[in-house]
Amino acid sequence: MPAYAYVILAAGWLLWLTPFFRFKRTAEPARQVDRRARWGMLLEGIGYAILWQGRFWERPVRKWQVALSILFFLLGVLLSWTATRALGRQWRLDAGLNSNHELVRSGPYQVVRHPIYTSMLCVLLGTGVLITPWWLLALSLIAFLAGTEIRARIEDRLLDARFGDRFRDYQRSVPAYVPFLR
Repeated sequence: MPAYAYVILAAGWLLWLTPFFRFKRTAEPARQVDRRARWGMLLEGIGYAILWQGRFWERPVRKWQVALSILFFLLGVLLSWTATRALGRQWRLDAGLNSNHELVRSGPYQVVRHPIYTSMLCVLLGTGVLITPWWLLALSLIAFLAGTEIRARIEDRLLDARFGDRFRDYQRSVPAYVPFLR
Protein backbone atom coordinates (compact mmCIF):
# COMPACT_ATOMS: atom_id res chain seq x y z
CA MET A 1 0.00 0.00 0.00
CA PRO A 2 1.48 3.38 -0.93
CA ALA A 3 2.40 5.95 1.71
CA TYR A 4 -0.34 8.37 0.61
CA ALA A 5 -2.96 5.74 1.54
CA TYR A 6 -1.64 5.72 5.12
CA VAL A 7 -1.83 9.54 5.14
CA ILE A 8 -5.47 9.39 3.98
CA LEU A 9 -6.31 6.91 6.75
CA ALA A 10 -4.50 8.85 9.48
CA ALA A 11 -5.91 12.23 8.40
CA GLY A 12 -9.43 10.85 7.99
CA TRP A 13 -9.48 9.25 11.43
CA LEU A 14 -7.82 12.22 13.16
CA LEU A 15 -10.10 14.82 11.60
CA TRP A 16 -13.15 12.68 12.37
CA LEU A 17 -12.16 12.18 16.03
CA THR A 18 -11.17 15.78 16.79
CA PRO A 19 -14.62 17.26 17.55
CA PHE A 20 -15.33 14.56 20.12
CA PHE A 21 -12.42 15.86 22.18
CA ARG A 22 -12.79 19.51 21.23
CA PHE A 23 -16.40 20.11 22.22
CA LYS A 24 -17.19 19.89 25.90
CA ARG A 25 -19.59 17.27 27.08
CA THR A 26 -21.95 17.95 29.92
CA ALA A 27 -20.51 17.77 33.41
CA GLU A 28 -23.98 17.00 34.69
CA PRO A 29 -24.61 13.30 35.25
CA ALA A 30 -27.35 11.85 33.09
CA ARG A 31 -30.77 11.70 34.68
CA GLN A 32 -31.49 8.51 32.79
CA VAL A 33 -28.94 6.11 31.21
CA ASP A 34 -29.45 2.82 29.39
CA ARG A 35 -26.19 0.90 29.61
CA ARG A 36 -27.45 -1.82 27.27
CA ALA A 37 -26.31 0.45 24.44
CA ARG A 38 -22.77 -0.59 25.35
CA TRP A 39 -23.46 -3.95 23.67
CA GLY A 40 -23.98 -1.97 20.49
CA MET A 41 -20.69 -0.18 21.06
CA LEU A 42 -18.97 -3.55 21.42
CA LEU A 43 -20.40 -4.79 18.11
CA GLU A 44 -19.41 -1.55 16.38
CA GLY A 45 -15.88 -1.96 17.76
CA ILE A 46 -15.77 -5.52 16.42
CA GLY A 47 -16.89 -4.16 13.04
CA TYR A 48 -13.98 -1.70 13.03
CA ALA A 49 -11.52 -4.39 14.15
CA ILE A 50 -12.55 -6.69 11.30
CA LEU A 51 -11.47 -4.00 8.82
CA TRP A 52 -7.83 -4.35 9.83
CA GLN A 53 -7.61 -8.13 9.38
CA GLY A 54 -5.56 -9.54 6.57
CA ARG A 55 -2.45 -8.19 4.92
CA PHE A 56 -3.78 -4.79 3.93
CA TRP A 57 -0.28 -3.31 3.60
CA GLU A 58 0.32 -5.60 0.60
CA ARG A 59 -2.89 -4.67 -1.23
CA PRO A 60 -2.68 -2.57 -4.35
CA VAL A 61 -4.72 0.62 -4.18
CA ARG A 62 -6.69 1.76 -7.21
CA LYS A 63 -7.58 5.39 -7.95
CA TRP A 64 -11.32 4.79 -7.55
CA GLN A 65 -10.69 3.32 -4.08
CA VAL A 66 -8.72 6.41 -3.06
CA ALA A 67 -11.41 8.75 -4.40
CA LEU A 68 -14.25 6.83 -2.72
CA SER A 69 -12.32 6.59 0.55
CA ILE A 70 -11.66 10.34 0.59
CA LEU A 71 -15.34 11.02 -0.14
CA PHE A 72 -16.47 8.82 2.76
CA PHE A 73 -13.94 10.41 5.11
CA LEU A 74 -15.00 13.92 4.09
CA LEU A 75 -18.66 13.09 4.74
CA GLY A 76 -17.78 11.47 8.08
CA VAL A 77 -15.70 14.47 9.16
CA LEU A 78 -18.40 16.93 8.13
CA LEU A 79 -21.04 15.00 10.07
CA SER A 80 -18.93 14.53 13.21
CA TRP A 81 -18.13 18.25 13.41
CA THR A 82 -21.64 19.50 12.69
CA ALA A 83 -23.40 16.90 14.87
CA THR A 84 -21.24 17.50 17.95
CA ARG A 85 -21.70 21.24 17.50
CA ALA A 86 -25.50 20.87 17.20
CA LEU A 87 -25.66 18.62 20.28
CA GLY A 88 -23.47 20.90 22.34
CA ARG A 89 -23.35 19.85 25.98
CA GLN A 90 -25.91 17.11 25.39
CA TRP A 91 -23.30 14.92 23.68
CA ARG A 92 -22.33 11.90 25.76
CA LEU A 93 -20.84 8.48 25.16
CA ASP A 94 -23.58 6.52 26.93
CA ALA A 95 -27.20 6.53 25.83
CA GLY A 96 -28.68 8.94 28.33
CA LEU A 97 -30.71 12.08 28.92
CA ASN A 98 -29.89 15.16 30.98
CA SER A 99 -32.51 16.79 33.17
CA ASN A 100 -32.63 19.71 30.70
CA HIS A 101 -32.31 17.57 27.55
CA GLU A 102 -33.63 19.09 24.32
CA LEU A 103 -34.72 17.40 21.11
CA VAL A 104 -32.14 18.61 18.60
CA ARG A 105 -33.49 18.91 15.06
CA SER A 106 -31.04 21.43 13.60
CA GLY A 107 -27.93 20.97 11.47
CA PRO A 108 -27.39 17.39 10.36
CA TYR A 109 -30.28 16.31 12.61
CA GLN A 110 -32.58 17.61 9.87
CA VAL A 111 -31.31 14.86 7.56
CA VAL A 112 -30.77 11.91 9.95
CA ARG A 113 -31.70 11.37 13.61
CA HIS A 114 -28.30 9.90 14.48
CA PRO A 115 -25.70 11.75 12.37
CA ILE A 116 -22.81 10.66 14.59
CA TYR A 117 -23.63 7.04 13.73
CA THR A 118 -23.78 8.06 10.08
CA SER A 119 -20.34 9.62 10.45
CA MET A 120 -19.06 6.41 12.05
CA LEU A 121 -20.47 4.43 9.12
CA CYS A 122 -18.68 6.78 6.71
CA VAL A 123 -15.37 6.27 8.53
CA LEU A 124 -15.89 2.50 8.46
CA LEU A 125 -16.57 2.62 4.70
CA GLY A 126 -13.73 5.07 4.04
CA THR A 127 -11.31 2.76 5.81
CA GLY A 128 -12.76 -0.45 4.39
CA VAL A 129 -12.81 0.66 0.76
CA LEU A 130 -9.12 1.50 1.01
CA ILE A 131 -7.68 -1.45 2.94
CA THR A 132 -10.17 -4.30 3.30
CA PRO A 133 -11.13 -7.11 0.90
CA TRP A 134 -14.82 -6.91 -0.01
CA TRP A 135 -15.86 -10.04 1.88
CA LEU A 136 -14.27 -8.73 5.10
CA LEU A 137 -15.81 -5.31 4.55
CA ALA A 138 -19.23 -6.99 4.25
CA LEU A 139 -18.65 -8.89 7.50
CA SER A 140 -17.46 -5.70 9.19
CA LEU A 141 -20.53 -3.85 7.96
CA ILE A 142 -22.86 -6.53 9.35
CA ALA A 143 -21.28 -6.32 12.83
CA PHE A 144 -21.21 -2.52 12.75
CA LEU A 145 -24.83 -2.16 11.59
CA ALA A 146 -26.04 -4.65 14.21
CA GLY A 147 -24.34 -2.60 16.92
CA THR A 148 -25.62 0.67 15.51
CA GLU A 149 -29.19 -0.68 15.39
CA ILE A 150 -28.94 -1.59 19.07
CA ARG A 151 -27.69 1.87 19.99
CA ALA A 152 -30.12 3.80 17.77
CA ARG A 153 -33.15 1.87 19.01
CA ILE A 154 -32.19 2.37 22.66
CA GLU A 155 -31.62 6.09 22.14
CA ASP A 156 -34.90 6.38 20.23
CA ARG A 157 -36.75 4.72 23.14
CA LEU A 158 -35.21 7.19 25.60
CA LEU A 159 -36.15 10.14 23.40
CA ASP A 160 -39.65 8.77 22.86
CA ALA A 161 -40.17 8.41 26.61
CA ARG A 162 -38.99 11.99 27.15
CA PHE A 163 -40.54 13.85 24.20
CA GLY A 164 -43.51 11.64 23.22
CA ASP A 165 -45.47 12.76 20.16
CA ARG A 166 -42.91 15.41 19.31
CA PHE A 167 -40.21 12.74 18.95
CA ARG A 168 -42.53 10.32 17.11
CA ASP A 169 -43.29 13.03 14.52
CA TYR A 170 -39.55 13.58 14.11
CA GLN A 171 -38.97 9.83 13.88
CA ARG A 172 -41.58 9.49 11.12
CA SER A 173 -40.13 12.34 9.08
CA VAL A 174 -36.36 11.79 9.46
CA PRO A 175 -34.52 8.47 8.89
CA ALA A 176 -32.35 6.99 11.63
CA TYR A 177 -28.80 7.12 10.25
CA VAL A 178 -28.90 6.34 6.53
CA PRO A 179 -30.30 9.32 4.59
CA PHE A 180 -33.35 8.61 2.42
CA LEU A 181 -33.76 5.12 3.94
CA ARG A 182 -36.74 4.67 6.24
